[in-house]
Amino acid sequence: MLIDPRYPIGPYVTEGYSEDAKEKWLLDIRFLPELVEQSIQNLDAEQLHTPYREGGWTIHQVVHHLADSHMNAYIRFKLAYTEDHPTIKPYYEERWAVLQDVETVPLNVSITLLHALHQRWFFFMKDFDWDDWSNTFYHPEQQKDMNLWYALGLYSWHGRHHVAHIQSLREKMNW
Repeated sequence: MLIDPRYPIGPYVTEGYSEDAKEKWLLDIRFLPELVEQSIQNLDAEQLHTPYREGGWTIHQVVHHLADSHMNAYIRFKLAYTEDHPTIKPYYEERWAVLQDVETVPLNVSITLLHALHQRWFFFMKDFDWDDWSNTFYHPEQQKDMNLWYALGLYSWHGRHHVAHIQSLREKMNW
């Protein structure tokens, strides 16, 4: 079976919400920075600037994207928790991926940011009660309401999805 390089772990599929799923997803959030760090270990500059697939982002862009995306996610969670059904601000991730800071800032800056951000995000969410996960925000680009259960599963998947991009490229290139 041929795996779509865009989705090495498959596209995001909504799972049922349960205590077990929540614990798994929270651990995915908590430990993503370590997985990202391990996935790029011992790669040189040329390897880091290799796209994970034809027409795809480079590893360098993927790591910076994770920091950008998860900063937005953290804010979305805080908004949904503290406001009544806020409308979130989408952003053009493909435009952010080619900005000057992505080109010039070393990856260790975004990895450090991920470590701090994910620690804050994990500790913010870990004691939510069942009802807290039902808080929602509206995503105008997708024109749908999202509850925090859905968003937690989505961002758990999102981190693993991009680590799999890096790992699959390493395997393909025998790095």
